[in-house]
Amino acid sequence: MKKIAIFGGTGMTGLCTVEAALKQGLEVRALLRDPSRLPESLRNQVEVFTGDVLVKEDVDKVIEGRDAVVVTLGTRNDLSPTTIMSDGLKNILSAMENKNVKTISVCLSTFLFYDKPKVPAMFHGINDDHERMLHLLQATEGLNWIAVMPPHIGDTPSGDYNVEIGSSPGRAISKFDLAKFMIECLSKPEYYKQRMGLATKVPVP
Repeated sequence: MKKIAIFGGTGMTGLCTVEAALKQGLEVRALLRDPSRLPESLRNQVEVFTGDVLVKEDVDKVIEGRDAVVVTLGTRNDLSPTTIMSDGLKNILSAMENKNVKTISVCLSTFLFYDKPKVPAMFHGINDDHERMLHLLQATEGLNWIAVMPPHIGDTPSGDYNVEIGSSPGRAISKFDLAKFMIECLSKPEYYKQRMGLATKVPVP
């Protein structure tokens, strides 16, 4: 794997994911509605396409010739009910099928590990769209998808963290560790078609 496409590359997790991919020597292509949001230090290292994940033709161009895809779509703290993320993922998955790209990691939420009544009401709108995204992944055939479901994402420095298949190992994760995992999991077949939890290791008193 040498060439990846990143969607949502200017959010908190997205920017860290772009940086993590570049540190691993990958060729990064990103679809951005506003390229000016990409820090100047990264612009000459990333192949930027201006467009919208909701426009099928824009998505097709970005995925052409890629080895894998990373999705860190978000709503910039807008918790209103939405279908933007799942509608965008529909376009991404369609383009992957058409362009014969097989591997994708998608950042969702740890709340998908919860029973719905236990999800705080303020997050229901976002969680519903994350659930739609998970169902889209699970419905695909022949796709190596990884649903990454982190807990609270913090600005803390990178450190040791736990990874679990099918459950969450804790309450918080560094954005730098999450970004690193979003890239590294693409090359780990044991994580394909799995819901992945990860969290910072808590020191034993």
